[in-house]
Amino acid sequence: MAILQIKEFPDPILRRKADTINVIDSNIQRLIDDMVETLYDAPGLGLAAPQVGYSKRLFVFDLGQHDPLFPLTVMINPEILQTESEVSDLEGCLSIPEKRLKVVRPKRVTIRGLDREGNPIELEGENLAARLFQHEMDHLNGVLLIDRISSLKRSILLKKMKKKTKLSVT
Repeated sequence: MAILQIKEFPDPILRRKADTINVIDSNIQRLIDDMVETLYDAPGLGLAAPQVGYSKRLFVFDLGQHDPLFPLTVMINPEILQTESEVSDLEGCLSIPEKRLKVVRPKRVTIRGLDREGNPIELEGENLAARLFQHEMDHLNGVLLIDRISSLKRSILLKKMKKKTKLSVT
């Protein structure tokens, strides 16, 4: 197993729609193991394959410390089946470090996909779990946290990020 480099905005892979996984082979199993190790090293709650440079419809998460219903889980080729109501809350992202943004998302979400053995799984999450499911699904669709805020807030944030990058380069 290896700790993978987490891609940060504006890396172009973060904007690509990830490819469907057709075969769960040893390469995918190794990627899953590496993603889990990277997730725990980060530390984060969830990690999507594009965040570590792989355009694959795959994410891993572990909400065990927050919700015992959701220990370490692998989702391959996930899809959102249903959403209910809405709630606004702070959200962070490993690919946009040190930023927490207030985002409106559905409060309850049902997703379906495959586990690492290729068995179908369906999960229903509320609050933090629902937010995580949607956040990771966004990564698989090339959508970032900054796309979920107003254009004015996004513009201000991007200017600050650009300024900070220039300062750290010089």
